[in-house]
Amino acid sequence: MAGTTVWVLGDQLNRAIGALGETQPGDARVLMIESAAMIEGRPRHRQRLHLVITAMRRFAAELEDAGFEVDYRRADTLTTGLEDHRRRHAPDRVVATEPNGRAVGALLDRLDVETVRSNQFLCHRDDFAAWAGDADQLRLEHFYRWQRKRLGYLMDGGKPAGGRWNHDHDNREPPPADGGGWPTPQTSALDDLDREVIAALPEAAPGAEPSGLWATSRRAALARLKHFVDRVLPGFGPHEDAMLAGNWHLAHSLLSPCLNLGLLLPGEVCDAVEAAYRDGRVPINSAEGFIRQVIGWREFVWGIYWLWPGQAETNALDHRRQLPPSWQGTASTDMRCLQTTLDDLEARGYVHHIQRLMILSNFANLYGIRPQAVRSWMRDRYVDGADWVMGPNVLGMALWSDGGRMATKPYVSGGAYVDRMSDYCRGCPFDPKQRSGDRACPFTTLYWDFLDRHRERLAGNFRLARQYHTLDRLQDLDGVRHRARAVIRRIREGTL
Repeated sequence: MAGTTVWVLGDQLNRAIGALGETQPGDARVLMIESAAMIEGRPRHRQRLHLVITAMRRFAAELEDAGFEVDYRRADTLTTGLEDHRRRHAPDRVVATEPNGRAVGALLDRLDVETVRSNQFLCHRDDFAAWAGDADQLRLEHFYRWQRKRLGYLMDGGKPAGGRWNHDHDNREPPPADGGGWPTPQTSALDDLDREVIAALPEAAPGAEPSGLWATSRRAALARLKHFVDRVLPGFGPHEDAMLAGNWHLAHSLLSPCLNLGLLLPGEVCDAVEAAYRDGRVPINSAEGFIRQVIGWREFVWGIYWLWPGQAETNALDHRRQLPPSWQGTASTDMRCLQTTLDDLEARGYVHHIQRLMILSNFANLYGIRPQAVRSWMRDRYVDGADWVMGPNVLGMALWSDGGRMATKPYVSGGAYVDRMSDYCRGCPFDPKQRSGDRACPFTTLYWDFLDRHRERLAGNFRLARQYHTLDRLQDLDGVRHRARAVIRRIREGTL
C-alpha cells in the first residue's frame, strides 16, 4: 500500500464517501489533518469547534479499529500537514474526494492532489449545472419536483404521494397553545476525548460549553436519526415555521450538523422518512415537508453555490452597516424576539430555519448590515455552518443580495409576522402593531422604512405591489422615518 494516500477531509466523515468508499484496509494509507488555522483563525462557536474536532478524531479511531493505517496530523495549516505527510511517507499519489468548498478545491489543485467524484449529495454539482442550463433565475419548486421524479421519493408511479407535490400550506401553523410537548432531544455523555478537546479550545471562542447535544460519531448520529423519525417527525410538519421562547427545538430534526459532516448521508435519512410514511407512522405533510428540506432546499443551495460563485460578493441593496453590538456579545437588546434568538445561538450554536430567516436575516436586512458580514458571522456561529451553506442561504435567499436570481423578493417582514408565528411579543416592551412612536416595534418601523428607502429598486417587483400600495397610503410616514432614524442609531450604539 506504500504508493497511495487517501486524504479524508473534516466534513467527509463516512466510510461510504468518495475516495474512501473505494478503499479497503491495506489498499492505502489514510491521512487526516486537524488544522490550527481552522481552530484559531476565526471566532467560531465553541460547540462548532468541539463538534468538528471530536468527530474527526473519533472517525480516525474508527478507521484504525477497522484495520486502516491512519496518519492523523495536527498542523498549522492543511498545506503544512500534507507537506509533513509527504516527507514522512513519500506516497506516489494523494487522492481525495471532491471537497465541499471552493477554497479547499483550489488548495487541492495547488497541492497536486487527485480528486474523485463525490457522492455526499444526491445531485452532483455537474448534474445540477446540466439541469440549470443557462437560466438567469432558478426556482426551488422546479428543482424539487425534478429531484422527486428522478430519485423516486414519495412517488406513486408518476404522481406525488398524497396527490400534491407540496404540502407547505399545511405546515405554517402558529405555535400551539399548549407549547407542543415535543420530545426532548437526545444527548451523549461527554467522555475523556470530549473533555480533552474542550480543554484545548481557544479561550476567546464564543458560545457556551458543549453539553453532548451534537453527535460526534456515526453511531450517535444514527441514534439521533432513529429518535427523530420514530418520535419527532410525526409532529414536524404543521408547526415547522413556529417559534417559542420556551422551546428552542420544537419538532426540528437537529440533523443538519450530522449531514454536513458526513456522519449521515442524505439518502439514508430520506429512506428512513419514506419508510415511516409508507408504514403509516408519519403523515404526508410531515414526511413531504422534511424530504423537501433535504432533497429540495439543501441540494438546491449546494448546486447554486457551485453554479454561481459570483453570488458571494453581491450586494444589490448596497447595505454597508457593521454588525451591531448585540450580535457581537457586547450589548443586549430589548427586542425579545432578537435577544431570545441570540441567547439560543449562544447556548447551542443553533437556531432553526425560521429564526435564521425571519429574525436574524430579517433584522440584518432591515437594519442594513453588509451581506458578507452576516454570512461570515452565521458561518462561524452555527454548528452546521459551511461556506456552501451560508453563501446561497444567506446572500441569495435571506438577504436578497444577488438582486433576485434566487428569490423573487426580499424576505422581510414587520412585527406582525413575528407576533403571529411566535410567543416572543408577549412581555416585549414594543408593540408589533405600531409603526411610529416610542413603543413601535423596531421590526415594524424598519420594515416600512426599508420599503421606503429601497423604493427605486423594489417598487416594480410584482410580489411587493400590495405593500407599496399600502406604503403610499400611510398617514404617518414622516413619523416612521423619524422613528427609524432613532432605532438605527440606538441599535448601532447598543442601547435598544
